[in-house]
Amino acid sequence: MQEFKPFKEGKVREVYDNGESLIIVATDRISAFDHILKNKVTNKGAILTQMSRFWFDFTKDIVPNHMLSVDVKDMPEFFQNEKYDGNSMMCKKLEMIPIECIVRGYITGSGWASYKENGTVCGIKLPEGLVESDKLPEPIYTPSTKAEIGDHDENISFEQSIDVLEKAFPGKGAEYAEKIKEYTIALYKKCAEYALSKGIIIADTKFEFGLDENGNVVLGDEMLTPDSSRFWPLEGYKPGQGQPSYDKQFVRDWLKANPDSDYLLPDEVIKKTIEKYEEAFELLTGKKFA
Repeated sequence: MQEFKPFKEGKVREVYDNGESLIIVATDRISAFDHILKNKVTNKGAILTQMSRFWFDFTKDIVPNHMLSVDVKDMPEFFQNEKYDGNSMMCKKLEMIPIECIVRGYITGSGWASYKENGTVCGIKLPEGLVESDKLPEPIYTPSTKAEIGDHDENISFEQSIDVLEKAFPGKGAEYAEKIKEYTIALYKKCAEYALSKGIIIADTKFEFGLDENGNVVLGDEMLTPDSSRFWPLEGYKPGQGQPSYDKQFVRDWLKANPDSDYLLPDEVIKKTIEKYEEAFELLTGKKFA
């Protein structure tokens, strides 16, 4: 049996080269504030993979995506065991576009902090009188650079994103910048409307795109998981305050309140995190997580 070693390891994912394709494994690691925590969150990798699978299928009419299969039987023998079953996705190879495509439908987090200071979010002027967690009149696109592990992503303007892409793809910067912005807003609008019908508010999220061998823009990475999005319960939603969430905001809040934790979470925080991820999965997909 051929052994595989990841050629790239992110905070949560490991990427294996499978010749014509890649195999992306979502581990049970969890990260916050650009640090990998010392705990594992049981089944987290499988929930992230199966949730991405659901959204990739749901949005393939808007933009093609990189998913080929989540069935380990379609993968080399090395991956056909319990360790990789459910948390692995075989994907098309893409040349990744070096921009994180962030879309915000509600004002929260760093966006709320910035708005309180000067009425803008990532340089975009917003209406006066918004309160924390308010729905924005229209979703806003706030791209950022993609940082290496341990570094912070940097918010940039749309104009700056054109410059970044022009350096990476000479003559194509403006075209790709427009395209990924357009796809990001369209994906968010369709998915946020669907999620709302299932009792979940998607406050904000991020997408990543790449180019296939013909230069077409393709959706890659993960999609609308609790790791890449802020999910709030619709029930009890009340602007003017922070909201409870289904995502890892719960972990971030605990870490903020316990600055001496050395990135080690207590068991009850892990248990609650697993429950939140499972609940979000089941509400959105209509299926019990197994």
